[in-house]
Amino acid sequence: MARLALEQAPAAALPRRFLLTMPMWGVAAAALLLAAGAAPLRSRWHPATLALVHAYTLGVLGNALLGSLLQFLPAAAGVRLRGARLGPWLHGLFNLGALLLPAAFALFGAMALPGLATQVPDPDQGAASRDEATMAAMPAPAHAARLLRLLPPPRRLAPLLQLAPARWQGRLLEAALAGVLAAPLRAGALDFMRGRRLGIEVSDLRLRWVLELRGARLRVVDGEAEASVRGGAADLLLLAGRLEDADTLFFQRALVLTGDTELGLTARNLLERLPWERLPLGLRIALDRGARLARAARAAHRGEAA
Repeated sequence: MARLALEQAPAAALPRRFLLTMPMWGVAAAALLLAAGAAPLRSRWHPATLALVHAYTLGVLGNALLGSLLQFLPAAAGVRLRGARLGPWLHGLFNLGALLLPAAFALFGAMALPGLATQVPDPDQGAASRDEATMAAMPAPAHAARLLRLLPPPRRLAPLLQLAPARWQGRLLEAALAGVLAAPLRAGALDFMRGRRLGIEVSDLRLRWVLELRGARLRVVDGEAEASVRGGAADLLLLAGRLEDADTLFFQRALVLTGDTELGLTARNLLERLPWERLPLGLRIALDRGARLARAARAAHRGEAA
């Protein structure tokens, strides 16, 4: 075997991030099994079973694989790893995805994959009636609430999001707004934003942007906003997903408008008139599911009914 070029290996801190995350995912998988009870052991197709398998596979094995490859491949190939400074960002994104995928399986598996809820059990699992198979595939409300409480609240995710450079966050927001508001931008409905600055603040995620219409696109700019809309991530998702109307959220003080009231209300009225059916189907589904998940998780953390 050729001699390893150990001098080309990255600093130990990079793979260590991934390797030290493995035990946390092992504990999370065990907690998921305890929260779901015996249901995952009765059927391999139960949503909680899918969540458990993906949590362990991605969280434990995925972090082990990435951490080992990042350390070994540069030494084996004799080539220094490029972009090592993006390692913390890669680590954060990978583990965020590893968290969201099992959560989606656990919470929406029976709804998104209805065939699984009525499948005949596997022969090696013993015979069961159709009703028993259906009940086994549907997570009980108490189990769902326990699973939801495993999701970290937005304020816990804020430090992770701070790892992303503000410039990247701004470009991502600009691209998203360009797609969602393509029709109003072409029609000139957003011309009132030309030379005006509107702020958006997600308070629990500690994110804030100032938007201005420049050319044919909304741009994230520096400086102070003339008007700002502030709210929590869940409430802004509920508004974007059309599960709550702006008047209700403002009345409940879940959303707060400061500064130039006329500018803020004009922007709000425009968004409320945006034809929901003209948005891409995938975006509508993502907003709806994301808003429902955020609302259910918040209710579970508060001990309320979703």
